[in-house]
Amino acid sequence: MTEIRPIRIEDAESYRACLDRVAHERVYIAFTEAPSAEQARFFIANMLKRGLPFVVACDGDDVVGWCDIHADPPSSTRPGFSHVGRLGMGLDQGYRGHRLGESLLRAAIEQAGHCGLERVELQVFASNMPAIALYRKFGFETEGTRRRARKLDDRYDDIIMMARLRPPSQD
Repeated sequence: MTEIRPIRIEDAESYRACLDRVAHERVYIAFTEAPSAEQARFFIANMLKRGLPFVVACDGDDVVGWCDIHADPPSSTRPGFSHVGRLGMGLDQGYRGHRLGESLLRAAIEQAGHCGLERVELQVFASNMPAIALYRKFGFETEGTRRRARKLDDRYDDIIMMARLRPPSQD
């Protein structure tokens, strides 16, 4: 039974391993290998400290998928963008096609609303049609295309830029 839950710092190694497996496919995410264990732990700790959305799909103790929405800190040099989050997600190959992506995305988007993120944006490779369909199902709209933005293994891929807007609060 696969469980969707918030990430915990003790998930760092398993999360990194999952990220690395997806990255080594060289198809779905920009990474071709995961960052170091130290960098993964730092990223998780920072996300948890800031209360930003970060959920994982776990099969027992093993992370088999993730969805996070990271944002610039409010004190950054980009103060006009504190309402914007950037989505990243991935699933291990054997867990795709079982609606886990939907569950991960739903949980992360729900959390985004609770932490003041009004705009969630993402970039997806144009060749990743299942992901594009999932994002559209959740209200993401295409805002532009970066043509031939990635060249990997002598193949080009466009990057589709998408965003989902939450209406401003009606106080």
